[in-house]
Amino acid sequence: MGELTGAIIPVTPFEQNCLLLWDRTTTRGAVIDPGGDVPRILDGIEQSGMQPELILLTHGHLDHAGGAAELQRELRRRAARPDDTHMVPIVGPDRRDAFLLNGIAEQARQYGLEGMNNARPDRWLQDGDTVAIGGHSFTVRHCPGHTPGHIVFIANDSPLAIVGDVLFQGSVGRTDFPYGDHTALLAAIRDTLLPLDDGVQFLCGHGPGSTIGAERRTNPFIRGL
Repeated sequence: MGELTGAIIPVTPFEQNCLLLWDRTTTRGAVIDPGGDVPRILDGIEQSGMQPELILLTHGHLDHAGGAAELQRELRRRAARPDDTHMVPIVGPDRRDAFLLNGIAEQARQYGLEGMNNARPDRWLQDGDTVAIGGHSFTVRHCPGHTPGHIVFIANDSPLAIVGDVLFQGSVGRTDFPYGDHTALLAAIRDTLLPLDDGVQFLCGHGPGSTIGAERRTNPFIRGL
């Protein structure tokens, strides 16, 4: 087992960061938040040479999960023996985002977007679970506020966190939805992300990533938490 490496593929008109993350030595890894533009994601997988073992979802918004079902079907179709043993499972988010995953197709139609489908996880995740990406262990932490079932992935053997739409460079996730909770979001950042070391790099759902230390010092939304 070697070091983790990755690639970001912006997808959909929302410019969502679909993340390919894999072990450099074994090439095994995961696709995180495939929101759409599945042909572009498949091209990225082929060009990188990675072998997806999981499709991970941080939360249920269509721009993060709208391509998960199609990607799963395509990966299975392209397998040497496309049976159940070669199905790349959809894993996460927390079950509290089921209503969002069940409404992706309808919401996509409202936005005039094509090719997005409801997603049905093969495994739900909850706070304290662990997942392996290319053999590297990540702890799952529930970070609600942006959505009720939002989760983040914190690496146990490297200074890396995958935070979806919880924290951004200079900002935090939106909470102006009927189910949003700004107080819960700030509490999740305070209790789950800010205790991490300053050098921990995080990758987020939109735009450039940052480090916990940089945001602790400069992010106006979380300063003083």
